[in-house]
Amino acid sequence: MTDLTIPPDADTDRIKALVQDHLEIGDTIEVRSEERTEDHGTDVVGDVTGFEPGYLEIDGQSLNAGSVRYDEIHTVGTIESDSHR
Repeated sequence: MTDLTIPPDADTDRIKALVQDHLEIGDTIEVRSEERTEDHGTDVVGDVTGFEPGYLEIDGQSLNAGSVRYDEIHTVGTIESDSHR
């Protein structure tokens, strides 16, 4: 698995660009909103289904149903890449 940690000073547009460069539609990912600790693991696991304005679409879900706003991403990791299937 490869992780992308978002720089703390990155704005939403920069985060979206970094995420799009790191991921592809169909990749299975895990997203964390803060550093992984013993009491805080993975926030969201699923397949990338879109790079929407303002949020990363996961499993075809809306922002209120499981997708993640770009400015809430601390780390995103690829569990399985679509290009390797």
